[in-house]
Amino acid sequence: MGVVSSSPIFSAGPDIAPSPSTKTDSVPDISNAPDWQQQGYEHLWMPYCQMKTAPLPLAVERTEGVYLHLSDGRRLIDGLASWWSACHGYNHPHVVDAMHRQLDRMPHVMFGGINHEPALTLAQRLAALLPGDLNRVFFCDSGSVAVEVAMKIAIQFHRNRGQRGRTRFLSFANAYHGDTTGAMSLCDPERSMHARFEGALLQQLNVDIPRDDDSMQRFQSLLKQNRDCLAGVFIEPLVQGAGGMRFHSPDVLRCITQCCRDNDVLLIADELATGFGRTGTLFAIEQADIVPDVICLGKALSAGMIGMAATVATERVFDAFWSDDASKALMHGPTFMANPLACAAAGASLDLFEREPRLEQARTIEAGLRELLAPCRQIDRVVDVRVKGAIGVVQVDSLDHVDRLRDLFVRQGVLIRPFGDCIYTTPPLVISAGELEKIGDAIVSATRQWARWPRES
Repeated sequence: MGVVSSSPIFSAGPDIAPSPSTKTDSVPDISNAPDWQQQGYEHLWMPYCQMKTAPLPLAVERTEGVYLHLSDGRRLIDGLASWWSACHGYNHPHVVDAMHRQLDRMPHVMFGGINHEPALTLAQRLAALLPGDLNRVFFCDSGSVAVEVAMKIAIQFHRNRGQRGRTRFLSFANAYHGDTTGAMSLCDPERSMHARFEGALLQQLNVDIPRDDDSMQRFQSLLKQNRDCLAGVFIEPLVQGAGGMRFHSPDVLRCITQCCRDNDVLLIADELATGFGRTGTLFAIEQADIVPDVICLGKALSAGMIGMAATVATERVFDAFWSDDASKALMHGPTFMANPLACAAAGASLDLFEREPRLEQARTIEAGLRELLAPCRQIDRVVDVRVKGAIGVVQVDSLDHVDRLRDLFVRQGVLIRPFGDCIYTTPPLVISAGELEKIGDAIVSATRQWARWPRES
């Protein structure tokens, strides 16, 4: 027999042993933070910030309606609805009760070879709500994954029809479609937060959204020239989100759709942000009276209560996968796809859209924001003020003092997170007139103060 060593098999040795973190100088002042934040912050990696210089995040202990309750006793109106998602506000009892009932029965089961009632009922309801024959629902667990699934569907759609070279996509300037690798390639390659990944991403076509006859003709020519390599066109209907908060008209969306039809290029509508009432209709595509080949849904799909998304395709697209040939099947399946708890939340959210006047509330918010934000047009450095549904945007020439500006909003009792060149709000659809007025007044006041600050060098 060989000699058995008494030393640990995977001992790293003294020269390469891991050492404890010494980055205490990089942590913000946490002396007044709650114990759980003091003890855990050094082990956390926060999103979208440089943690060495960023202020300590707000410590939220509970939510209620449109409010975030902080550990220090302050209460903030959430002017962002948790990144567009909390459409009914927080803790709506109908959604909470539905999740409690589902939690007692079956919180999760894999979807491979298994069906369950919450998912199939939700799929049927979504198909009934979506226009045209958007009938085939593929559930997943985040918006970025919904986009990735749409990319795979589009590429394989053409391959299943014998067109293997159609592997690229066209997206638009100021686009944002998610943070995963494929989705990043669809974002604006120069102006988005993902520009630093140049050379590491799939190469796509990115052009300005055509807005008149001449630019639409150029767009049509571009599709015709590249149709043999293009699998699809991605667009955020009517409102581009985190890439710049830019708007375009239903006529523009309608013309882009026709160009895609003329060139047999799939149109993929990313309604992760705009879906479920945000633009004043249940889906933004309704305002252009179009039916995309694929639509991506998320965020407010489950009322902001739990992660969930879906990619929905037309029967024409699905038919390319319907075959006796197993190789033509879509090979994708997130572990938590069609999570029963999330499906229950989504079903309850749809109940509320049926029972309560959410779309009317979105249109009321639109009218309110138009009036409330109008004074910003007279503020120095403001270049545009625009409103669409429950979305209000103040665009400035360039945004500096971002952390200081965000803190100014908090001190006024409102959560607003300016980014890029925009100060914007996407409040819960259930917000009251008085609460909306507080958001509007805070944006006007903060923008006016910000415009007087010395520019950052």
